[in-house]
Amino acid sequence: MTATIPGISGTLTLNLQQQLARVIGKWATQQGIQRSAIDGVNLIRCDQPSSCGSSVYEPSLSFVIQGTKTIQLGDSEITYKPLTYLASSVHLPVLARVIDASAEHPYLGASLKVDPQEVADLVLELGDKAPPLGPHGPCPQVECGLCTSSMDERMQGALYRLLSLLDSPDDIPILAPLARREIIYRTLIGEMGSRMRKFASADSQSHRISTVISALKDHYAEPLRIRELAEAANMSESTLYHSFKQATRMSPLQFQKKLRLHEARRLMLTEGLEAATASYRVGYESPSHFSREYSRLFGAPPRADVNQLRGEHSPEPA
Repeated sequence: MTATIPGISGTLTLNLQQQLARVIGKWATQQGIQRSAIDGVNLIRCDQPSSCGSSVYEPSLSFVIQGTKTIQLGDSEITYKPLTYLASSVHLPVLARVIDASAEHPYLGASLKVDPQEVADLVLELGDKAPPLGPHGPCPQVECGLCTSSMDERMQGALYRLLSLLDSPDDIPILAPLARREIIYRTLIGEMGSRMRKFASADSQSHRISTVISALKDHYAEPLRIRELAEAANMSESTLYHSFKQATRMSPLQFQKKLRLHEARRLMLTEGLEAATASYRVGYESPSHFSREYSRLFGAPPRADVNQLRGEHSPEPA
């Protein structure tokens, strides 16, 4: 698909990638992640390579249009380049870093929050029409909660139809749900379809692990009880541990720790809690232990890290 726009002399024809870069660049005017006028859609812009940042991915589809980004999940590192996209099937704490970006050629991307029930409903509607694997075989990270694939022209077109609605806001309430549905449909019938369908199938092991992750997310401040989690997921403890590590590239304990630290960071940043208070709130018994683990994950002690996020300077030590 191409589009023709007026130029100073004649016309300029844009391909799909250029069209996507244009619309994201137009509406993502600030550095970092920005909410768009379309519910569940964020735009991302970065004008220079970034340091490694820690965040929690929600179930979503993330698209790279320009630039390159690496994501570290446990002991696994995934690199995704222009015109690739990533599916996060469950909540996952990751380390992410933009490695290719400049003011002239910024990193540009978009993410679409996905409701697992929305995926499950479409899987049921597809029925036997959905192929067991995409045309190029299974995703190389097939056992992982993150999976990557290239964007073919049909997926690029579907994403453009969604993002171009930012230029006609009155159309968003009616047309955005249709464009969202097409994007999820393209994912399900593409390379990542088999992986997405596993997480949507209630009787699959992947779905059981997603329920365990949801339980850990909802009760991160409570002591970790593997036996109870295994019983709730109808799995043995050893199977749960092995399958959990395949999906998240970390143990349940490591996963819980990262969730606690992310929530403590949020509490200090948005609610103004002191580090010790935040540490107790998320389940730590020792503030000093909390501070050591916080520094290891975020690269700075709690107060210094939060001050930096707020654009403030930490006080000089006495």
